[in-house]
Amino acid sequence: MRTAKKLTDKVTWVGKVDWELETFHGDEYSTHKGTSYNSYLIRDEKVVLIDTVWLPYDREFVEHLRSEIDLQEIDYIIIQHAEIDHSGALLELMREIPDTPIYCTKNGERILKGHFHQDWNIVTVKTGDTLDIGQSQLIFVEAPMLHWPDTMFTYMTGENILFSNDAFGQHYATESLYNDAADQCELFAEAMKYYANILTPFSALVKKKINEVLAMELPVNLICTSHGVIWRDDPAQIIHKYLEWADNYQENQISIVYDTMWNSTRLMAEAIAAGIQAEDPKVTVKLFNAAKYDKNDIVTEIFKSKAILAGSPTVNNRYLSSMGGLLEMVKGLKFKNKKAAAFGSYGWSGESVKLLTEDLASAGFVIVGDGYRSLWVPDEEVLQACQEFGRSFVRSL
Repeated sequence: MRTAKKLTDKVTWVGKVDWELETFHGDEYSTHKGTSYNSYLIRDEKVVLIDTVWLPYDREFVEHLRSEIDLQEIDYIIIQHAEIDHSGALLELMREIPDTPIYCTKNGERILKGHFHQDWNIVTVKTGDTLDIGQSQLIFVEAPMLHWPDTMFTYMTGENILFSNDAFGQHYATESLYNDAADQCELFAEAMKYYANILTPFSALVKKKINEVLAMELPVNLICTSHGVIWRDDPAQIIHKYLEWADNYQENQISIVYDTMWNSTRLMAEAIAAGIQAEDPKVTVKLFNAAKYDKNDIVTEIFKSKAILAGSPTVNNRYLSSMGGLLEMVKGLKFKNKKAAAFGSYGWSGESVKLLTEDLASAGFVIVGDGYRSLWVPDEEVLQACQEFGRSFVRSL
C-alpha cells in the first residue's frame, strides 16, 4: 500500500501515522491521540530524504519508500535529530544504500555513532551551510537543545519550506496531515502539551532561535514538523504561539494538585477551591488527583496556571509517591513566574506540608505562606478554615 502524500511538486511526505501509540519516551509522555513520524522526500535535480521514522516501523518505512522511488536514486540523507523516533529506520535503509552521505550537525554525528556504531559517510553542517540540490537550495540552521544538542532545522528555498524537526510539532495522529484540516481544539491542546512537557526547560533558547530565524527574513509557505500536522494555513501562527509560550506563560488559572488516602486531603482541596472561587469568581480553578489523572496533562495545566496548590497527607514521615513523581517532573521543567502553597492532612507526625513546600521552592515556585495542615478528618470548622486559606491565597497573588 502506498502511503506517500505529495505536498508540492518537489516534496512528498513519506512518514508513518501511528494511531496506536499510547506512550512516548518510554512511559514518560502520554500520547492519547497517537502521533506521526514525519519523513520527507525531496526530488529536485538531486534527491534528498529528510529524517526517517521510529524503529518499530523501519522495514515498513523502507518498503514504502522503495515503492515511491528507487532507493539508489537518493543522493543525500538529512538527519535533523538523532533520537530514535527520527533515525530509527536509518540502519535498515543504509543496508540498501550504504554509501549515501548523511548530513547532520557535529553533535548529530556523535549521537548517530553512539546509537548505531556504524562507519557511515557522515557530513557535518553548521548554521548557514547550504546544499545545492538543483533549482532549490537547502539552508541548515542549528537549533541545539530544541530539544536535543544535535537538533537542526532545514530551510528549502524556492518551495519556502521550513523543516523544523521537533519544534512546532505535536504528538497527534491525523490522516489529513495539514493544520487547517485537523480538529483545532485537539491540535492546539496537543501542541501546548508538547511544548509544556518537552520544550519548557529550553524556553530561553526557543525565543532566541525563533528570533534568529525570523531575522533571516525567509518566506515560509509550509512548516514541516517531525510529529503531527504540517502547518500550511498561516504557518506563522504556531511561531507566535511558541513565542507566547516561551515567555513564562500563564493564564488566569489556579490548579490544585493532590493525592489522598482516606479522602481528608480531598475534602481540604475541594474546600480550598471553593474559597478561591468565592474570592475571585473570574479565576479558573481546576482540581487534579495526581494518582488518578494523567501526569503529562497535569503538567500542561500547571504550565497554564499562574499558581498551584499541592496537597498530600503524611505517610511514613513523607508525602505520597504520586506527588513525589509529579514534583520530580516539574523540577526538571523549570517553570518560572508561578506561585505555590501546600496543604494536607495528617495523623501523628504531619511532615508532608513542610516537605511539599520545600520541594515546590526547589522547583522554582514562589512560595506563598507556610501552607495549611489539618489533623485527622476535617470537620466543618476546618473546612471553613480551608476556604479561608483559599481566599487568602488568592489575595496574596
